[in-house]
Amino acid sequence: MSLYVPTMAEKMATGETPEILFWVGCSGSFDDRAKKITKALVKILNECKVDFAVLGAEENCTGDPAKRAGNEFTFQMQAMMNIQILEGYEIKNIVTACPHCFNTLKNEYPELGGTYEVIHHTQLIQELINQGQLTLKDGGEFKGKKITFHDPCYLGRANDIYQAPRSLIEKLDGELVEMKRCKTKGLCCGAGGAQMFKEAEKGDKEINVERTEDALETKADVIATGCPFCNTMMTDGVKNFEKESEVEVLDVAELIAKAADL
Repeated sequence: MSLYVPTMAEKMATGETPEILFWVGCSGSFDDRAKKITKALVKILNECKVDFAVLGAEENCTGDPAKRAGNEFTFQMQAMMNIQILEGYEIKNIVTACPHCFNTLKNEYPELGGTYEVIHHTQLIQELINQGQLTLKDGGEFKGKKITFHDPCYLGRANDIYQAPRSLIEKLDGELVEMKRCKTKGLCCGAGGAQMFKEAEKGDKEINVERTEDALETKADVIATGCPFCNTMMTDGVKNFEKESEVEVLDVAELIAKAADL
């Protein structure tokens, strides 16, 4: 199946204004593993005939890592550049598969003059299923499998979005099993706050190893994530315990795309 991913520039050249801008994010654009999440979401958008576009080469980092690392100046430079482009295209609605981009665009851009309706990809997929635009095949490869969901910090505790990803997992023929630390008591994967890009500090255990222990305790076959950073950290954690052949780490969009046979 060939993917249809139009850019805003292409749409505007033909006088069209897409309903939704898909903000891909740095991870979804450049990280080989995260690109699979991007593709899974595009397959779903294509299948449901959602009128969307991406910025392509015009998309810059939201500035989240710079801000979290304490470089407010760089954050504002990146944000202002993005806002200028978004305003130029008269963007109103944004969907993103990255909670870091989601939180920054939704909660921090308004202070700089960029106000948009921003939703996480799990929320959009939930809407598409509820409206009957996307149907999942009965059974499928998740039938009878245990799936646990790791709450991304910027989706859960920062923005109170706990139900959308879980309701999607519940639509699969598997069993949703919760970790001891979940929802408001969830534990960070260790990547947020720009920690992803720096060497570990002194200590006796990596945070992602601690979090993977929580997930493995549930005896889940699949660790579901809703963030490319979390996906990397949990994948590394599973590798640390040499459980790659037993436990899969997949984004919720990948689970749904597989279940819909896309």
